[in-house]
Amino acid sequence: MNTINKHKMKAVQIHQYGGCDQMQLQEIAIPKPAKGEILIKVHAAGVNPVDWKIREGYLAEMLPHSLPLTLGWDLAGEVASLGEGVTSWEVGNAVYAHSNISKNGSYAEYIIVAEGDVAAKPKTLSWQKSAAVPLVTLTAWQALKDIGSVKSGDRVLIHGGAGGVGIAAIQLAKQVGAIVYTTSSARNYAFLKELGADEVIDYTKEDFSKLKDLDIVFDTQGGDVLEKSWATLKQGGSIISVAEIPSQDLATKYQVSAHFCFVQPNANQLFEIATLIDSNELKVEVDSVFRLEDVAKAHEKSESGHTRGKLVLQIMEEQE
Repeated sequence: MNTINKHKMKAVQIHQYGGCDQMQLQEIAIPKPAKGEILIKVHAAGVNPVDWKIREGYLAEMLPHSLPLTLGWDLAGEVASLGEGVTSWEVGNAVYAHSNISKNGSYAEYIIVAEGDVAAKPKTLSWQKSAAVPLVTLTAWQALKDIGSVKSGDRVLIHGGAGGVGIAAIQLAKQVGAIVYTTSSARNYAFLKELGADEVIDYTKEDFSKLKDLDIVFDTQGGDVLEKSWATLKQGGSIISVAEIPSQDLATKYQVSAHFCFVQPNANQLFEIATLIDSNELKVEVDSVFRLEDVAKAHEKSESGHTRGKLVLQIMEEQE
């Protein structure tokens, strides 16, 4: 067992659900890793829409957290201490992870993560960019590869191509030889074409529902976007949503399969993702970096829905 001399850490917590004003920067005790767990010194934490949805209480029934709760479940950092029985890591190892969303998160100087949820961080990325990878890339991977079984020649529509999930999804779909359509505003046209999108549909001027006979629709928006997506699929196609649970009645009506994807930690997939990044086969885009004390600004930007890539919190003092 290893010990940390410092006993307190900074962490952003909520004591009740609500707006940005519910987030408090506090000093709390550094947790101690139990059997099979690792204490990680967090260098940077990713900010994702699920963070503010949990903060607002929108997912309280689905994810019954105990309060106070430290938000954030994306991180890059270094191993600080090992729980009993942990043999795959050593103190000082550079790692990244999407941690268990039912537990305290990464808006803190230290976090406890299960040994099996941790992977070596990409060697070619900074701490900040590494923290931007896990949740969104695992989401795209699990939706398109695990659920959608995307393959060469598939015609795939990815909604919200310039968001963190969309950026990862476009690249993963292109890697297997899919034909990729994506929705975005015109300002991201060149960027998304560079990532590999075959057609970028400007949602402010064009109607994506003109598309027909698609094999897969990957929905990151929900609502009207999801409703208008059904008719774009061919019989036997798949609609996969990360925004809401799609209607099985509509799936039957359109003779397609419908799935809801809620991302799960997966160290093996993170290892493969890091390999792709380090071989320059997967690009990572960071929109903005905020200090931990400016977490409210990060949430406000995330809620706006107008970001290219990821938002990141710098936890440690060093800048990159």
